[in-house]
Amino acid sequence: MGKKNNNNYLVQGTILVIASFVARAIGMIYRIPLTRILGAQGNAYYSTANEIYSIILMISSFSLPLAVSKLVSERLHKGQKKNAHRVFICALKFGLLVGGVMSVMTFALGGVITKFMKFEMASFALRVLSPAIFLYAVVGVLRGFFQGHETMIPTAVSQVIEQIVNAVVSVAGAALLVGYGAKLGEKQGNDSLGPAFGAAGGTLGTVISILVALFFLGFIYVSYQRSFRRQMKRDHTPRLESEKRIYRALVATILPVVLSTVIYNISTVIDQGIFGTIMSGQGFVEKEYSTVWGIFVEFKVLMNVPLSIASCLAPSVVPSLTASMLDEDYRGAGIKVRDSIRYTMVFTIPCAVGLAALASPVMQLVYNDSSTLAAGIMQSGALMIVLYALSTLTTGILQGLGEMQKPLIHSAVALVLHIIVLVLMLNFSGMNIYSVVYANIFFALVICLLNAWAIRQTLGYRQELMRSFIIPVFVSGLMGLAAYGVYRLFALFAGVLISTVIAILMGMVVYVVLLVKLRGITEREIRGLPKGAYLVYILQRCRIL
Repeated sequence: MGKKNNNNYLVQGTILVIASFVARAIGMIYRIPLTRILGAQGNAYYSTANEIYSIILMISSFSLPLAVSKLVSERLHKGQKKNAHRVFICALKFGLLVGGVMSVMTFALGGVITKFMKFEMASFALRVLSPAIFLYAVVGVLRGFFQGHETMIPTAVSQVIEQIVNAVVSVAGAALLVGYGAKLGEKQGNDSLGPAFGAAGGTLGTVISILVALFFLGFIYVSYQRSFRRQMKRDHTPRLESEKRIYRALVATILPVVLSTVIYNISTVIDQGIFGTIMSGQGFVEKEYSTVWGIFVEFKVLMNVPLSIASCLAPSVVPSLTASMLDEDYRGAGIKVRDSIRYTMVFTIPCAVGLAALASPVMQLVYNDSSTLAAGIMQSGALMIVLYALSTLTTGILQGLGEMQKPLIHSAVALVLHIIVLVLMLNFSGMNIYSVVYANIFFALVICLLNAWAIRQTLGYRQELMRSFIIPVFVSGLMGLAAYGVYRLFALFAGVLISTVIAILMGMVVYVVLLVKLRGITEREIRGLPKGAYLVYILQRCRIL
């Protein structure tokens, strides 16, 4: 499905990163009217339902793309086209069964789950989301099949289409149902029904968007059927794998990934439960602590934009690392680890610093929130962005190296320590929501350190520091100062929008120039990116390179 090269995983990862940035930018934009429609309380219900939905996806089908990608890649690397396709068929059956069961259970137990979370009114939104669990299982298998062929384009395009549909339907659904819920609430004397129904309308966009993505990926798969069949006819593998063996391999791959992913991501749900319980115990009512949590969620949405770099590069590097380990090419695997970490840090660190430097104007533009708390959470959480990106990527690297158990152990250790730190801080520090931010920073840091140790043990490899961390941090610091200074200057006579855009553009120019001049990124590395030759030409014309 396309000519491969040594940097294909970076090229494909970049394609997925670009698509993810576009998709998340769309998601960030539509969250502006959605947040204003729902209000802080409705946003908390909407986010609660999505957090629970995400955890259920992780248990049921979130790991399917990675597992299918890894198993398909292994067989394709051995020239076993028929067995690779059999993996796809078995994974599809597995996804349909597990996704269907979890979808029904979510709908039936939605009220119980949200009551346990202390956000009982989020049950309406969670039940609306339940069919998406079944649909995502099928979508995940299709994406994993294409990723196993080392092409991220179907996944990338489907994500953009999915987010566009999600934006339109979510805003329309929330606008329609929030009014209906408010009228119903007036009759029943419950003013939370408006935000709750609005949140349910917002989650309808997720269901419809995944359905559209499924149709798109199904069309691509059918279109490639003739090519797949030709490839399988040229495959003379003497023995085809039995379904029993494939299912065993799927479960063996999925189970540790599921458990490590759940533990890694369930911290948000646990945080919300602990935060709500302790805050209510300290005399706060649900509306008060749900409003504060809603502001933290605003930061989490923005945080996910730079995090998309790591979350996209991780699945793209897994098939490539799998092939290197099958060939016992440890040096090649080490180069891929080095380049993927450096690539992620070079892009993630400036994003985190930029969001911290322009925290207040960004929150004003995106959420119309000029509060000190909103800006404070953004600034406090900058390090959290970098550490989550690094921990996400290194977890994917370990899985690509075949170390499926270690991310699970590391996540479990970090989670236990995280809970202890969070409870102590909430009870004794008086920092309220900031306790959640700092506890999450600690959580990600522990995983990063444990993952780095495991990668070194597996490959005998240690990440270089200067070009991966020190130069990007130094250059990003100068960039942040420049962006903040430009913003303050233009804010004297221009509005927030114009001042912020100019500050961001200036920051980007400063970062690129200094990064290239200080050799934080080389001409060879730039050429390895999509349209790299064109980027080199532009930099040379501008006398930067």
